[in-house]
Amino acid sequence: MLLRFLLIFVAILLLPDLYIYAFYVARATQHTALRIAYWLPSLVLLACFLVLLLPQGINGMANHPTAFSRIVSLIFLLTLPKLVFVVSSLVVSLVAFLLRLHCSLLIVHWSLSLIAFLAILYGLTLGVTHFQVKELAYSSAKLPPAFDGLRAVQISDLHAAGWHGREGALRRLMDRINELKPDVIFFTGDLVNQQSRELDGLEDILRLLHAPYGIYSILGNHDYGTYYAWPSRQAERDNLRQLIDRERAMGWKLLLNEHDLLSIGGDTIAIVGVENDGEPPFSQMADLPRAAQGTEGYFHILLTHNPTHWRREVLPATDIELSLSGHTHAMQVRLFGWSPARWKYPEWGGLYTQDGQALYVNIGLGCAGFPFRLGARPEITLITLNAEQ
Repeated sequence: MLLRFLLIFVAILLLPDLYIYAFYVARATQHTALRIAYWLPSLVLLACFLVLLLPQGINGMANHPTAFSRIVSLIFLLTLPKLVFVVSSLVVSLVAFLLRLHCSLLIVHWSLSLIAFLAILYGLTLGVTHFQVKELAYSSAKLPPAFDGLRAVQISDLHAAGWHGREGALRRLMDRINELKPDVIFFTGDLVNQQSRELDGLEDILRLLHAPYGIYSILGNHDYGTYYAWPSRQAERDNLRQLIDRERAMGWKLLLNEHDLLSIGGDTIAIVGVENDGEPPFSQMADLPRAAQGTEGYFHILLTHNPTHWRREVLPATDIELSLSGHTHAMQVRLFGWSPARWKYPEWGGLYTQDGQALYVNIGLGCAGFPFRLGARPEITLITLNAEQ
């Protein structure tokens, strides 16, 4: 699998270079040094990537997350504009040929490549810390009167490894959440990418979060560490136990296929939290019947990391009123309301309702793979609960 990944990666990196070199660079100059100079950035970045990845295999990404993200970011910044240049060259040249236009179109290719470069540069820098607050008013006749007006903040998919070196932005994020004065906070999974040690140096910042009725959390697919090549099954279990212990030590109420009854002014609702339940190959650890046992008759808020769980089990088998999920990140790209996430997830971002049941999908705060968000800004969701009369 690693070899296949490397072959695809090298092809994506070098094929645009081969086209541009053959059709533009080689024709533009006979100077050997300039021709070699064209290849140097790609080859140096490829060498750095291989040095990072090959000695430790897939674990190289997790053991050196900052170096890996920087290298991949530079490769992305270098490669995608070239790919845009190639596509523009092929398409525009074909159109010009069909229309029998005789003019230089190089300015078109360069302009589109520049736009792509600036968009990617934004996504790699400001895009990952350009936080947004989305406000949602959720109404239900089943909600007890004492919970009318309750302010709940949902956050998701922090992916702690990506915040090392961005601790100031993380503090700003905590302050922004606290400024909303939430009564309760819900975190819907993926606190880390792979390992519990990603929390080193960040826990004191995360402890800044405050809500009078607590911070409830669940595990996401990344939290189990299943994408890391552990030396033993026991090491994998120990990592998960350490993550659970550290999360609870921060004061978060981590729900592992269980529920908590939240009472205000004599009224009570059930906060139900399940472990990750995803479509293959994502882990399927949820036990919803066990988690919800004893909550009959209460208004429910379900925390379930993967939104596909809603259609698989929540809708057909329960009457749970409000489910909160994350996981999709909107694939970290959203342009004019469109995201490639819709190709994979029927519910990928925002509010969805069916037969009196609702699901809200938060597109997350962190990044998986490498730090990049274009249009899919890191999301804080403020949900105001309203009791219909």
